[in-house]
Amino acid sequence: MSREATLALLDHYYAAFNAGDWAAMLDCLADDVAHDINQGARQTGKAAFAAFLAHMERCYRERLSDIVIMANDDGSRAAAEFVVHGAYIATDDGLPAAAGQTYVLPAGAFIAVEGGRIARLTMTYNLADWTAQVDPGAP
Repeated sequence: MSREATLALLDHYYAAFNAGDWAAMLDCLADDVAHDINQGARQTGKAAFAAFLAHMERCYRERLSDIVIMANDDGSRAAAEFVVHGAYIATDDGLPAAAGQTYVLPAGAFIAVEGGRIARLTMTYNLADWTAQVDPGAP
């Protein structure tokens, strides 16, 4: 896969995210995709990723802006940096209570691409920053 094809794949993936088109996002993934959740465990497979998306949809409303995507020459590795604009709409296990709090959070992903699909997504953002935005009284 070329660098240009990887950039197009990721453009499509992030556009699908912003459109709330989970089926289009899943179509960008390898069947055995590895998803490294920020400060969480690795989940493997499209079914696990679909369950993750359903959980996120229940607890959060998010859109991404300022998306910058980079890829190596052969398109096998990429990174994306973006700003998450969100609302915390339902309490997530182990996190502060949700009451519609909004947040703006820089985030990123490291990505491996194989066979024209995303084979690994490793997500990163500052959880302490997010927590301070949704629960300003927290220590």
